[in-house]
Amino acid sequence: MTSSIATTASTVSGETLAGSRPGNPVGLMPDGGGALPPQGSVRQPNRTLLHGLLTNKKAMAGTAILLTFIALALFAPLLFPDNPSKITGMASQEPDAEFWLGTTAKGQDVLALTIHGARSSLLVGLTVGFASTFIGILVGLASAYFGKFIDEALSLTTNVFLLLPGLPLLVILAAFLPPGLGTVILVLVVTGWAGSARVLRSQALSIRSKDFVAAAVVTGERPMRIMFREILPNMASIVMGTLLACIIYGIGAQAGLEFLGLGDVSTVSWGNNLYWAGNEGALLTGSWWVFVPSGLCIALVAFSLSLINYAVDEVTNPRLRKIARRKIQTTKPVAAGKRGAA
Repeated sequence: MTSSIATTASTVSGETLAGSRPGNPVGLMPDGGGALPPQGSVRQPNRTLLHGLLTNKKAMAGTAILLTFIALALFAPLLFPDNPSKITGMASQEPDAEFWLGTTAKGQDVLALTIHGARSSLLVGLTVGFASTFIGILVGLASAYFGKFIDEALSLTTNVFLLLPGLPLLVILAAFLPPGLGTVILVLVVTGWAGSARVLRSQALSIRSKDFVAAAVVTGERPMRIMFREILPNMASIVMGTLLACIIYGIGAQAGLEFLGLGDVSTVSWGNNLYWAGNEGALLTGSWWVFVPSGLCIALVAFSLSLINYAVDEVTNPRLRKIARRKIQTTKPVAAGKRGAA
């Protein structure tokens, strides 16, 4: 009996122990029998999101990849102090000891272009991700909390942006606005906030109906305090997943626009590297070292963010935690049997 209650205490968070009666201490048996094991011997399920991510292999791997690219972007001026677009070698030179990733058709160092390109691509991706998520939080919380006319107006605006075809709108806005990083960021934020707003509104609606929110309304709390102090903290996992998805969208969409020649071709970025590789016939001549590095960097950054996103889902989703516990419990007896047979 004691072991069953201890198991229940280790798997249920924030609930009363099975069979406990009002007025009895949590650590005692319902019938007044023996006490439960000491608190240190019972596994505590209440782990914070940060602690869960720090102990998750996917999160650590994704963070390591992402921090590597951020470090390269920050130290790019120290690694390659000269202009990365400067002609430093022979045209279309294959990778060797002098040029680790070869040169372009103009004689530019591909490694310098790739590392300096991380600065622009990561800047745009992070800015678009945070801006789109912030707008989505504002629209989603306001729509879910106030309801009625405000909800209808914001939902209509969100639906209009969701129904507009994304790529044609990106092309039209980028073609008519002056080129530059500011234009790319503005275009991507305008076309990318609606999806996050819809997801966050749905989550906020479910939390809006909870008793603690109703209690805050009755006590006279201000709407802004209720939205950002009561509702938003309970949406941390959804907000983080939305942020990571928006960053991936920003990096990929910027590369797509610049590959089509709709960005500022004078800047060095992964998208512009692919654009010039296509214009200079790298695909036709088989100069794979010109376009593979930039494309691989985009894929690796997206992969690292996806790993972190999956890790957040595993840490915050109770069903996935139960599946992980079952796998651990089934693998332990097998390992013990193998040691006994040996």
